[in-house]
Amino acid sequence: MKYLYLFVFFYFSVYLSAFAQQIELSYYLPGQTSYDPAIPTPEAFLGYQVGEWHVTHDQLVAYMRELDRVSDRITLVQYARTYEFRPLLLLTISSPQNHTNIDQIKAQHRDLSDPAKASSLNVQHMPAVVWMGYSVHGNEPSGTNASLVVAYHLAAAKGPTIDSLLNETVILLDPSFNPDGMNRFASWVNTHKSKNLVTDPYNRELNEVWPNGRTNHYWFDLNRDWLYVQHPESQGRIAKFHEWKPNVLTDHHEMGTNSTFFFQPGEPTRINPLTPQKNRELTARMGDFHAKALDKIGSLYFTGENYDDFYYGKGSTFPDVNGAVGILFEQASSRGHAQESVNGVLRFPFTIRNQVTTSFSTLAAVRALRLELLNFQRDFYKSSAKEGAASAIKGYVFGSKDDPVRTYQMLKILQQHQIEVYQLGKSMSQNGKTFDPQWAYAIPTNQPKYRLLRGIFDLTTTFEDSLFYDISAWSLPMAFNMPYIEAKSAPTVGKKVEKLSYPEGKLYGSAEAYAYVFSWKGYYAPRAVHSLLQQGYQVRVATEPITTMNNGKQQLFDYGSILLPIGTQTKDKGEIHTYLQELAKRDGIEIYGLETGLTPEGLDLGSASFAQLALPKVLLLVGTGVNANDAGEVWHLLDQRYNMPPTMVDIQSLNRVNLSKYTTVVMVGGNYNSLGKMEEDKLRAWIQAGGSLISMTDAISWVINKGFSTVKLKNAPTDSLAAQRSYAQLERFQGAQLIAGAIFQARLDRSHPLAFGYPEELIPVFRDHTLFIEKPKNPYAAPLMYTNNPLISGYVHPANEKQLRNSAGIVVSNLGAGRVILMADNPNFRAFWYGTNKLFMNAIFFAPLINASAGRVD
Repeated sequence: MKYLYLFVFFYFSVYLSAFAQQIELSYYLPGQTSYDPAIPTPEAFLGYQVGEWHVTHDQLVAYMRELDRVSDRITLVQYARTYEFRPLLLLTISSPQNHTNIDQIKAQHRDLSDPAKASSLNVQHMPAVVWMGYSVHGNEPSGTNASLVVAYHLAAAKGPTIDSLLNETVILLDPSFNPDGMNRFASWVNTHKSKNLVTDPYNRELNEVWPNGRTNHYWFDLNRDWLYVQHPESQGRIAKFHEWKPNVLTDHHEMGTNSTFFFQPGEPTRINPLTPQKNRELTARMGDFHAKALDKIGSLYFTGENYDDFYYGKGSTFPDVNGAVGILFEQASSRGHAQESVNGVLRFPFTIRNQVTTSFSTLAAVRALRLELLNFQRDFYKSSAKEGAASAIKGYVFGSKDDPVRTYQMLKILQQHQIEVYQLGKSMSQNGKTFDPQWAYAIPTNQPKYRLLRGIFDLTTTFEDSLFYDISAWSLPMAFNMPYIEAKSAPTVGKKVEKLSYPEGKLYGSAEAYAYVFSWKGYYAPRAVHSLLQQGYQVRVATEPITTMNNGKQQLFDYGSILLPIGTQTKDKGEIHTYLQELAKRDGIEIYGLETGLTPEGLDLGSASFAQLALPKVLLLVGTGVNANDAGEVWHLLDQRYNMPPTMVDIQSLNRVNLSKYTTVVMVGGNYNSLGKMEEDKLRAWIQAGGSLISMTDAISWVINKGFSTVKLKNAPTDSLAAQRSYAQLERFQGAQLIAGAIFQARLDRSHPLAFGYPEELIPVFRDHTLFIEKPKNPYAAPLMYTNNPLISGYVHPANEKQLRNSAGIVVSNLGAGRVILMADNPNFRAFWYGTNKLFMNAIFFAPLINASAGRVD
């Protein structure tokens, strides 16, 4: 009988678990609302109820397209494609009457951002515009799945309440910010779902494999890309954002399973000072609507803590510097269909309902605050232009005469944000820097985008709070290592930059040239060299500066210049000339044909100081323990920009790989302790035979601990405050010891192969950790050293800054015939840190050239 009771108990437990999944659409929707039967519910279209399965991206797209087909309230556009060619959709939802005038509504709304036009606009009858964005992190799926319900309600609900809402608002619904990551995650949890849900947190369904679905195709966090728009998802979205200039943008996320629900405002001391007080007030007033809605359904929530509004590259913060209000929502994640938590079993439908509920509370708030939001937008740009006109900085002047491609890429970012940029009208000098109209540009501060401009250019070292949810500094010219000045007097401007033209390079000289030479300073010079090597050309690099004679004029080529001697090539001269013309045009480089190997002074072209280059073959270690963001940055850089994709090998498979095929192995940040003695010995033997190992950030700890290098790390700073502290200070004190992300100054040895292509000794470097390398005894082993006063912008604790002073940024060690390169920092950060990419590329191309005497660190 005992066993019968146990069986009955087990049966009904399983039954109730399965039954709990059988929910109705009414679970999500507001009560007392009737719906148009001609509009299909998600269940009728998909075959399952929302929350029963995780919607895949193709299903999501199909349903949204169906709503567009059957509803006169919806117009759908595809605004971009992901790397995996999935469409990104934007649904414009409003009343049929508004749709007939949608272009006029859009134009008037944009005019609110133009002080010259905004004063004549009457906002009384203008609809407010709200952008509802879901699940920029693909494995935070409650948002995307909630978009099904929200879109259905807006398409099918009937009655005066919905009619009034649609008349007074234009709703831009973005159902999936990150289609590639979203689909990767949905496939994982659906594949591992049991008929009877397993809520054990250790269950495979609830534990994705590396790199998980948070990121896009190249493993980038798209919620850090709103400001620097390096990926197609962001580029398409930002174009639409500026096309509409929404008043409110919602950003629906998830957090840890044991949490509840968060909505903004966040930490009051962690708001960017460029964000106006009125924005904060509107955010708080909208919060009252969310609280009331969540109270009604009994959901726990919190606000005013944990999350901040500081870095303008996030979806919930970017609107705040663009005349809008960004709202972050964070829902505790079931990370599958159901999971045990401290608050009981957290089920996927429950997480969706909270996102639906706050979507509707957002719309109610926007409708109620419509006039205030519209007036705020108008006042924001008016006051921004006024502040710009009164600024002591009258403009920014920038440009690189050595690298027009890098200048072009920086201009692209500015143009995507509709910042007014002009060609420099006449030469300008300040602080020992001179800018020429042929290659320099000017940005007047007297413009409506002044606050956004400051958000991109500002350098800041003082803060109200020492804790940061993300980075504390992100200055665009620093990221690009771009020469610039803050002009004290208004720069003379020339023609406004309306349409950018890629700076195509040129080949000078005839097909009868004795040799060809080009500078390594151009951003895409590595791509050109890789193409030449891949095509079988013999390519050499100058390890000393050289002087050539061209058209009767002497021309100086710096360290790292590339030489293509014709006498050693197997290809026809005409074929070589034609190919070089194509490369020059494609890669924005100037290539010069030389008539003789004899130079007017210094090295002749046959000198041993021209080193032969080999075709790089890069292996990138990936897998569990490796920082997926860092690995993705290397993959993206080599694949998308340089056309030299790495072979990516899981660290668990390293022992099966024939390493002799590769010239370079890359270890980005991460934990490599899963590499066993067998893999360690194999890697050591490969380096000793002549291979080059590039290690970055915390990967260098593994390299040092395993004896691959005798470099020493500095001890962590000790706590000098011995006095008793309050327990309440613990989190704040520990957070203040971190380097959340700041910009520091370092000094390059320009003669070192790892510094080839850099015209200046001083370089800005990004750092987001507290690992410090001791200065090696060998003065030639560290081509990059931090200066004595390194902080340029961002927060750093005084103890950490002391440790950083005069420490090594890059160290080269010998191991047999090979080289071990230790990079204290990540030179490829988030794809927008263009200024240090060349340090990484130099390590790939030139590591074998480094003199063994320079690799003895002791």
